[in-house]
Amino acid sequence: MAPSPSAIEVHDLTVAYHKRPVLWDVDVEIPAGRLVAVVGPNGAGKSTLLKAVLGLVPLASGYVRVFGNDLRAQRSQVAYVPQRESVDWDFPVSVLDVVTMGRYGRLGWLRPPRRADFEAARTALDQVGMGSFADRQISQLSGGQQQRVFIARALVQEAALYLMDEPFAGVDAATEQAIVLLLRAMRNQGRTVVAVHHDLQTVPEYFDFVVMLNLRLVAAGDVASVFTHENLQKTYGGRLTLLDEAAEAIRKA
Repeated sequence: MAPSPSAIEVHDLTVAYHKRPVLWDVDVEIPAGRLVAVVGPNGAGKSTLLKAVLGLVPLASGYVRVFGNDLRAQRSQVAYVPQRESVDWDFPVSVLDVVTMGRYGRLGWLRPPRRADFEAARTALDQVGMGSFADRQISQLSGGQQQRVFIARALVQEAALYLMDEPFAGVDAATEQAIVLLLRAMRNQGRTVVAVHHDLQTVPEYFDFVVMLNLRLVAAGDVASVFTHENLQKTYGGRLTLLDEAAEAIRKA
């Protein structure tokens, strides 16, 4: 029997803004059915890696495969939870409407949601502990509540791969634990979750696979094997030297 494809395969990936590298020559494979942390210092390219997988940024070189295929062939299998700060929370829309938007990829933008779509949205809200807030305006929620709603919106997409950009940012301890339990349940259902994460102390507790970035890939693998003091030193030290080397390489290309 042939082995199943990786959830994400990144090869020779370089992303540059205004000829300045944000990611440089990254090769990494992320296995399916894992909880994956993407860690690194500010500006290391963590969010850019997620956006590259999603096709939201142009690639200077390399390619990305999702479950062995081009993203266009797997679009319905990928859900995205962006950074909360990147969203206009003053937009006048209800919590239920926000979550139901997650169904539009299946419906198409010109078809109205059906009863089944609203029921799926309410079920997802119950899963994240926000069922009683369905009719509330999204702007009236706390930061942690808004984050739960965005995760519910991703859940209704019924995807196989979930990309989450700092899902624990700005949430209280109770919300963080609720999200962790939900992510574990998703993994147990065979789904893959890749999350940008900043709290290094909780990486071994929350995740089983880690990608360590500092412009380039430092290490990737099972947390127990690669989340070491040596790799942390490589990830969080010497960034300026590496950035200069990458910029020079791109200028010469």
